[in-house]
Amino acid sequence: MKIVSRNEELLRDALSCIPQPSSRTSLASCNKLIRFEDISAAAFKIQCGVQKTPCMYSRLSKQYGMDIYLKKEFLQYTGSVKERGVLYLLMSLPQDQQRKGVIVASDSNFSMAVAYHASELRIPVFVIMSTSTAPARVKMCREYGAMVISYGTTAKDSQVHARRLAQENGYLYLEEEDSPVYLSGLGTVGLEMYEQVPKLDAVIFPAGGHCGLLAGSAAALKHLNPRISIIGVESESFPVLQQSLKAGHPTEDQACNNHHFYGDVSGVCFGSNSLQLTGKLVDKVVAVREEDILISMLRLLEYERATVDAEGAIGLAALVAGKLPELKGKRVAVVICSGNLELHLLQQCIAHALTLDNRVCRFSLVISDCPGDMAKLLEILAREEARVLDIKQERTFVTSELFTVEVICTVETRDKIHTAQLRNALLERYPRTAWTER
Repeated sequence: MKIVSRNEELLRDALSCIPQPSSRTSLASCNKLIRFEDISAAAFKIQCGVQKTPCMYSRLSKQYGMDIYLKKEFLQYTGSVKERGVLYLLMSLPQDQQRKGVIVASDSNFSMAVAYHASELRIPVFVIMSTSTAPARVKMCREYGAMVISYGTTAKDSQVHARRLAQENGYLYLEEEDSPVYLSGLGTVGLEMYEQVPKLDAVIFPAGGHCGLLAGSAAALKHLNPRISIIGVESESFPVLQQSLKAGHPTEDQACNNHHFYGDVSGVCFGSNSLQLTGKLVDKVVAVREEDILISMLRLLEYERATVDAEGAIGLAALVAGKLPELKGKRVAVVICSGNLELHLLQQCIAHALTLDNRVCRFSLVISDCPGDMAKLLEILAREEARVLDIKQERTFVTSELFTVEVICTVETRDKIHTAQLRNALLERYPRTAWTER
């Protein structure tokens, strides 16, 4: 696809920092802030390759006292917003480099997007993954069309091997950096949201180390309407962006270990372009707890039927945690950017979130080991409309009087109020009931 307009010159400017194959084998960011025209050019070029995802009014709006619109980027083919930047990056490569191919070394959303779109563009693509990578990720990359090679026990081993292969074979080694081309592709999210939701007051984005989506979209939105408030959200455990903004340069949080649950949110702040744009255009950056992210994942699953990961849920978590009271009564858009959560981790997250939300609780009590006493306990639970999930009886190691049994029960309730009612009903009948605190 050829751009026939003034944007072609602007695009060439934006692409000037892409290295030629003869110079080096990795992309590096150059000190150039993107312009609105760069983002418009990206939107025109990738429009046939990525989904224009919906930005829909959410049923959560009444619960949090504002008009919430969810930009559902997890509906992209690989489940991530990273496709936008990756596709623009690949389409912008010189033809001789496209023939030689590209190589990446991680199991991140970025690598998944490269695997898929490079294959669609008929660019040879190689993905180097460590032997500790989840089998589901390896399988998915292969199904997208990439040649997947398992090498090394750590991500660093894979990266070293990928760089070596790139140098020996002429592949372009790609890693997620904040080149203007990549940021322009990500910034197309901001363009779409502005078109889809009129009269926006604020937009909430995931932040953290990889804040390219926040920076690129802020450039688009602030150009279109400077009064729109742009807010970034990161984890309290990895406040990389806030630390970098305070220091004035990209920093690495010593506690940052790229925890598998957090994904790219816990990554290292990777470039000055994103940081400059964020410092210049973003109005506020807030941090949320892990508990808030888990409850946000639960809310999205229940109210939106959306299965997302921590990166996808962290924007809504700021509203769940009450971190943005100034948005009450306003029209707010939240970017749900990623839905790549492994099944075993999803099960753990939902189970933990239900406990945090006071909807799964556990108690223990001692009753007489006589016929009918267990039935009386179950009768109370049925009367209080508590759903029994698990019940155990312990006779051998009960330390109280003889001929008694300790009952340990896990039940599901509707909400915090229902849990309190159940607790009072049990204490009235069994004063020594021990409630397991979360």
